[in-house]
Amino acid sequence: MATKTVTKKTTPKKSTAAKSTPAKKTTKTPAKKNAAKELKDLFEDGLKDIYWAEKALVKALPKMHKNATDKKLKQAIENHLMETQVHVKRLEECFKSLKKRAQAKKCDAMQGLLDEGKNIMEETKPGSVRDAGIIAAAQKVEHYEIATYGTLAAYAKVLKENVCLKNFLATLNEEKKCDKLLTKVADTGLNTKAL
Repeated sequence: MATKTVTKKTTPKKSTAAKSTPAKKTTKTPAKKNAAKELKDLFEDGLKDIYWAEKALVKALPKMHKNATDKKLKQAIENHLMETQVHVKRLEECFKSLKKRAQAKKCDAMQGLLDEGKNIMEETKPGSVRDAGIIAAAQKVEHYEIATYGTLAAYAKVLKENVCLKNFLATLNEEKKCDKLLTKVADTGLNTKAL
């Protein structure tokens, strides 16, 4: 007697996943009256922005220095303060090469980063934990500056603003070195002490 194989038909299970909702319609952000119309306008706005940021950093770095306890960290902050003062002068050279008055425009990003750094100092006890926090705050600032100077250098290259390009690249190189130095200070035992 032969056996018959019976195949049972199965119906696909209904998906229990939530139905996708249609994306909300977004509207375009209206431009302000004095909005940038050309790359040159965007470039000049960025220049004013980083000028404000560097000047604010000149004021903030001494506070970081005063709150730091690690000798290598204090030295790195002191050195970067001197570099930052040079960065301000380079930006003033850029304004001069553009035949513009050096003008700062509040940089909300830098203000936020500096506020965060101040909060870190207030929320940590002096010593290695605060030092680790200062390094974290300082590196966020460096990363913002690296992104900004890289962007401005790209704009300067396209706009053939060679004085600005030279200055941006010099500063960009110093910002990258500072970031690496802060990593080295943290990695040479400071973070371990903060445990």
